[in-house]
Amino acid sequence: MQLMYFLLSALGLVACVLAVAFSAHHYLQMTKFTCDTILASCQCKLDTADPLGRTFVYQDAADCGSLTSMLNLYLLLQMVLNLIAALVCLSACFMMWKHRYQVFYVGVGFYPLTATEGQQQKV
Repeated sequence: MQLMYFLLSALGLVACVLAVAFSAHHYLQMTKFTCDTILASCQCKLDTADPLGRTFVYQDAADCGSLTSMLNLYLLLQMVLNLIAALVCLSACFMMWKHRYQVFYVGVGFYPLTATEGQQQKV
């Protein structure tokens, strides 16, 4: 059961980190868009000089400025929430790993080797 918990936490960590990476990529790509309103839709291009460049069309969007700012806000929110989820999964993995491999039970207390009071030399 503990192994399954660790593996699922590790899988969740990988998924959350990938989600943060994709959100960051889309956010950076979205900041470079140039958008125009054409026939009650918002058409955004990454490079306006490239005729074969990819065009993103958002239907029924009259105001391109509010649309892109809202999408940027959603992407930032998604990055933050996935980063928090990744930290939770990382802490779960760390706690399971520490519980399993970094606790040593020796059974004997550690007492430093010091001379007893009667055996101390006087200087």
